[in-house]
Amino acid sequence: MPVRGSQARRAEIVRLARSSGLASVDELSTEFGVTASTIRRDLGQLTEQGLIARTYGGAIALGRQPESSFRQRALEGYEAKRAIARWAAEQVQPGETILLDAGTTVGAMGEFLCDITGLTVVTAGLKALEELADADDVRVECIGGTLRHLSQGFVGPLAEATLGRLTFDRAFLGADAVNAELGICEAELEQTRLKELMIERADTVYVLAHAAKLGQRPFHAWAPIPPGTTLVTDESASDEAVKLFRSAGLNTVRVP
Repeated sequence: MPVRGSQARRAEIVRLARSSGLASVDELSTEFGVTASTIRRDLGQLTEQGLIARTYGGAIALGRQPESSFRQRALEGYEAKRAIARWAAEQVQPGETILLDAGTTVGAMGEFLCDITGLTVVTAGLKALEELADADDVRVECIGGTLRHLSQGFVGPLAEATLGRLTFDRAFLGADAVNAELGICEAELEQTRLKELMIERADTVYVLAHAAKLGQRPFHAWAPIPPGTTLVTDESASDEAVKLFRSAGLNTVRVP
């Protein structure tokens, strides 16, 4: 580990915290090539600074970025998200019934769906509803439920009950992050439960995630992604990242 000096080491610990989650003192000691007591001093100082949080049993719960708002996420990777949304919309055929998850990238699809004839769009997101509000030729249905203000999407028992009465030709899912081993990552379990139901009810499933979300683990709630799902990302995704998802049985598209 080419990290020298206590300040650089502590900065690297915080960086790892935001992407890797839990770690033990022994793991960090090995990672940085220093003693366990040195790591404990580092953790003590980082805890005092509010950058990490300690847990019981010698493990540490590394501090994470708080969940960002929908408006904040809309500005992240804007051009990549728009390109992904356009490509995804091009897969939709006239007369289909499709499901749009909440999320900035999925919501952006609405702009490109307005002129598809005979289309029915069922959505859990306010962004898609806004984009399709004036699309007179598109039938729009909302699954309802409890609104999560941060994600601008509906979740909960009412949303789940609605999904249980519907099926879809295609489902387009968003994600806070996507991991080849663990699946779709979200801030709360009710979000991942809803995504599992969405996957079950659709003939064809797409997960839309720009490259910065690949391989990340910002939260602890996960929805497994079944083989055959199509992951749609942008052209900046690395060959290594794409290879991991393809090895997990996912179809992977990098949109220019």
